[in-house]
Amino acid sequence: MTRLEGGPDLSGPLAFVDRFARGIDVLSRWVIVVMMAAMAILVSLQVFFRYALNSSIDFADEASRFFFVAAIFLALPHGIRRGVHVGIDLFVNMMPRGLHTVLFRISAAASAVLMIVILWTGAIATADKWNELMPTLPVSAGLYYLPVLFTGFHGFLHLVVLAVGGPACMTTESET
Repeated sequence: MTRLEGGPDLSGPLAFVDRFARGIDVLSRWVIVVMMAAMAILVSLQVFFRYALNSSIDFADEASRFFFVAAIFLALPHGIRRGVHVGIDLFVNMMPRGLHTVLFRISAAASAVLMIVILWTGAIATADKWNELMPTLPVSAGLYYLPVLFTGFHGFLHLVVLAVGGPACMTTESET
């Protein structure tokens, strides 16, 4: 059995899903750092090339845009796990704890279904664009959609844990 700090006991398949999602958290956090660093370096080089050398890096705009968008999508599930995404919870917070927990679980389950829809739609879009090339890079335009697929899967895992385990499974910054 696994016990989160201040959270419920997790055992069986739910504990496996939680550990798996947390493992993905660690990996994606490093990928986000690398992508943001690559974006910053590439944009800085582009500015230097333009103003100091009167030249340009052809792929800089497209690659830096990809790094930025991918980092945003990869970061979304981290917010799900911590419950930091924007929400209107004025009335929910006024409800009795039991009803609050039921609504939380229903919301997490509905959001998990939405992540499946995002994953499915993202897979269709990725397949549709896979044979097209990016304008300035010799790679598939479908590459832009891979972070959407990852987000759908990763977010789904966190939402399943929250739907089954309830609000006590929400983690805080100190638990990462």
